[in-house]
Amino acid sequence: MTIQVTRLSDPAVRAFVSAVNAHDRAAFEALLAPGATMSDDGSDRDVGDWTDREIFSSRGHMDVDSESAGGRCLLVRYRNDTWGEMKTRWTFTVEDGGRISRFETGQA
Repeated sequence: MTIQVTRLSDPAVRAFVSAVNAHDRAAFEALLAPGATMSDDGSDRDVGDWTDREIFSSRGHMDVDSESAGGRCLLVRYRNDTWGEMKTRWTFTVEDGGRISRFETGQA
């Protein structure tokens, strides 16, 4: 059963999922701390290039199946126009100011 985005525990993660699902690049970028980093399947990637290719240009969408660690770890059915749907995990590091300084994703 999918968790409604509005019920996700962590406000920054909730805003991240909302921005991805709305394809709202401006809202997404506003959530990231300066110098934010990310990794995909254990390899660091350029945030701008990766998000353009894997989220915004390919119409990415997150359906959250479960959350843990206070809402900063998600198990997600992620889909986009390039790869279709896959089960993925997402982990977020959120700064004191509520902005995301790092996110990690990969197949679950």
